[in-house]
Amino acid sequence: MAQGRIAVDTERCKGCELCTTVCPKDVIRMAETFNARGYRPAELADPDHKCTGCAICAVICPDAAISVYRFAKTPGVAARA
Repeated sequence: MAQGRIAVDTERCKGCELCTTVCPKDVIRMAETFNARGYRPAELADPDHKCTGCAICAVICPDAAISVYRFAKTPGVAARA
């Protein structure tokens, strides 16, 4: 399965929570801290590396505050345990 991660521009995020509703892996949550504008920005909460980099969160984000990174698998290389 593909793996990825997201980066949220915390100062751009207005805390609308749309990204949390569309994440198929449920790995986006709202931060406990506030940004400079007084909003709780979204953040990646993915200790088990479930994010696939599907980019649905970035597409729905009205503030373009989410960057998505997808990790390419190298053919012929076995995963380390």
